[in-house]
Amino acid sequence: MNTPSTAVLEAAAGSQETPPPAMSPTRPMYWSVRRELWENRSIYLAPLAAAAVFLFGFLIGTIHLPQRMSTLAGSANQRAAVVMPYNTVAGLIAVTAFLVGVFYCLDALHGERRDRSILFWKSLPVSDRTTVLSKLSIPLLVMPPFIFAVIIATQVVMLLLSTMRLLSHREALVSLWTNVTPFQSSIALLYGLIAIALWHAPLYGWLLLISAWARRATFLWAVLPLLGISMFEWIAFRTTYFGHLLQYRLTGWYTQAFVPRAMSSVPIDPLPALTPGNFLSTPGLWIGLIFAAAFVAGAVRLRRNREPI
Repeated sequence: MNTPSTAVLEAAAGSQETPPPAMSPTRPMYWSVRRELWENRSIYLAPLAAAAVFLFGFLIGTIHLPQRMSTLAGSANQRAAVVMPYNTVAGLIAVTAFLVGVFYCLDALHGERRDRSILFWKSLPVSDRTTVLSKLSIPLLVMPPFIFAVIIATQVVMLLLSTMRLLSHREALVSLWTNVTPFQSSIALLYGLIAIALWHAPLYGWLLLISAWARRATFLWAVLPLLGISMFEWIAFRTTYFGHLLQYRLTGWYTQAFVPRAMSSVPIDPLPALTPGNFLSTPGLWIGLIFAAAFVAGAVRLRRNREPI
């Protein structure tokens, strides 16, 4: 029979041989991003709604699709007309995502001060830097791949609807599949979404900074100073350099990342129009990223010292 002391020693030896399983890391960044998705359903609902509305209109438009295809047969602008709906839905969903990102960033840090939930979130072992970076990752890292998937799925549904409608019109069906190039378009779309996210990074950083600083009316505080500077420049010097700078920051990604066929249209052949070397060597891209980093650093510092409104 084992004595009590022997049993204790054996138990201790057994516990050394089989250590308890290690605890999994908490991954604060991952759960912070998940929190943003849980609390802001418009991030994914708004693009899906835009895609659904466009698909409904496109479905009605397929009624007259054979007549339109026969009218376009042999014309010089046939390809442009065929791919126009696919480019239009991509632009519509991308613009919707941009607007969602703008209003999300404006409310990201202001909302938690307004509803006083900042007291709870600051009690958790999550740093202010992690919190701000998780909010910045929504428009820069989370939304681009999601928007890419939504656009591709919408375009595939459009292509299937058009194919079903043109099954009895062989020439029109061949023309459709000849002019629509899903593989090339998907590569150009992914490249374009990445370019937009990088180019608009300082805008999102500025909005987060205003969201962390303003006590109310975040949209006005984000827009009015920029408009005021533009108006002051025009009144004092009769120049519009700052206004052109703002326009360049909003739309300059297109002229730097693509070779435009025309200033007001999307290139028909997507892959030959891609210019990643020119985009990555553009000073405006890197200057914008530097400003984005400065704005985010300011937002982190402000959140550290801010209290509920």
